[in-house]
Amino acid sequence: MYEPASRHPNVAFLWPAMLAASTSEIAALFAKQFTSLALAADGEVASQPKWATPHRLALELKTVQLLDFTMQPAGLPCLLCTPFALHGSTVSDLATDHSLVAALRDAGLTRLFVTDWRSASSEMRSFGIDSYLADLNVLVDEIGAPIDLIGLCQGGWMALVYAARFPGKVRKLVVAGAPVDTRAGTSLLSALADSTVPEVFEEVVRLGDGLMRGRKVLNLWGPTSAEGEDIAKLLQSDEPAGSDALAHLETSFRDWYAWTVDLPGTFFLEVVEKLYRHNEIASGIFQVLGKRIDLATVCVPIFLLAARDDELVAPPQLFAVERLVATPPRDIGKVTANCRHLGLFMGKRVLRDIWPDIVRWLIKPAPVASECNKPMSLPSAA
Repeated sequence: MYEPASRHPNVAFLWPAMLAASTSEIAALFAKQFTSLALAADGEVASQPKWATPHRLALELKTVQLLDFTMQPAGLPCLLCTPFALHGSTVSDLATDHSLVAALRDAGLTRLFVTDWRSASSEMRSFGIDSYLADLNVLVDEIGAPIDLIGLCQGGWMALVYAARFPGKVRKLVVAGAPVDTRAGTSLLSALADSTVPEVFEEVVRLGDGLMRGRKVLNLWGPTSAEGEDIAKLLQSDEPAGSDALAHLETSFRDWYAWTVDLPGTFFLEVVEKLYRHNEIASGIFQVLGKRIDLATVCVPIFLLAARDDELVAPPQLFAVERLVATPPRDIGKVTANCRHLGLFMGKRVLRDIWPDIVRWLIKPAPVASECNKPMSLPSAA
């Protein structure tokens, strides 16, 4: 997910050169670099990062754990759908002042649950998008619908698709830094998918014995470590340079970054083909659990949060949701934060200045179904 500034010669940092390269040149480059990394030794295995905020395990499935961060039994339940991508779900709970979980609770979400997606085992290699959306539905039923749903990055399009597939189970929806219409703008991920022949991604899975091996792709995607100055900027830290507090924060980030998850090969290839190459969600042909997803049937209140300098998801790829859903314009909140991709979930200023407004928007009563077309006040965009 993170592309820190570096001279490391990998695909992420060849972005400017890739814009000038041909499709065949990019595909060949990607294939060559991944193959060489896939055959290399794995090296030391990183330890799984710990959650910063106390919680309890509410439910455990093969694909995901449901973590309960509830402070009071009263209040509307909210589920934070974290990304199921290269890095772990603790992206939402890194450290003090850099925890979205803590920011949501401090702002007034008293019944908060979080998905903790589990690294795929070999026996899960054939699990696809349907498997994960079905288990997300189990989590919602365990919490008790209707819920408020917050989706981050890859968890964002999952949350949006879930709201369309299970109308009535989502009261309000927040989508942050998520690719929805991959043709609405150009990002590194969409350009890579467009410019790389499918056989390259299939080779990635074959070399991983049916899985997309996170540790292998990490070396391809970015350096195994990041400079302290880059981390401080990304996290919007105001700790003094050279201080123990900043050193501890940098260690927490590096620990999070070094630990990766494996994705089922089927899930990985479906995301590449359906979401990026064929833009099926925005095109209205995406199939989930036996039904075609039509975003035009979605009319729940929605809040969209994008990063101005997002290197992975172009803001128009997210803001296209406005024209794809039936939610009235006055029921749609929209903010562009002054940060990069991970700053949406870890940046101190974003967590302090923007997410509390989103929580206040969530807490407000939602219009009932019969009032779907009536206006609803929103906080001003920052």
